Amino acid sequence: MKKLTLLLASSLLLSACTPKSGIEIADAWTRSAAQGGNGAIYFTVINHDDGEEALIGMTADFAQAVEIHESKTVNDVMEMHMLDSVPLPSGERVEFAPGGLHTMLVNLTRDLEIGETINVTLHFQTHADIPLSLTVQAGPDHNDHDD
Repeated sequence: MKKLTLLLASSLLLSACTPKSGIEIADAWTRSAAQGGNGAIYFTVINHDDGEEALIGMTADFAQAVEIHESKTVNDVMEMHMLDSVPLPSGERVEFAPGGLHTMLVNLTRDLEIGETINVTLHFQTHADIPLSLTVQAGPDHNDHDD
């Protein structure tokens, strides 16, 4: 029994030291939003691979379209611009957060209720699509506009 326990402990220790690979999505969430309105999805992408990748889009069956946007303050005015893609450098974290990069849910076909789980799919330049489940939340500053 001691040998089996030692073998299992060693195996777990070695697997914890194995470097990650691929694309990882962390901390994904969205705010509640009403049908016919817009929403936004926030998350962090970590590229564990050796080469550069790019997020090129997202799909959701509860929105007419999903667009990648970036909000920036220019001359004391917040501006939002649509992007075709977002570079994901090797070994880097790219954050999609309120007031910065985000994916915009355009013309929601149903309400997004606090506490429910929604499913979307992220699309990349060369990496396989990644399905993502996330929880609808009130958000840090719930309001009627999306950034």
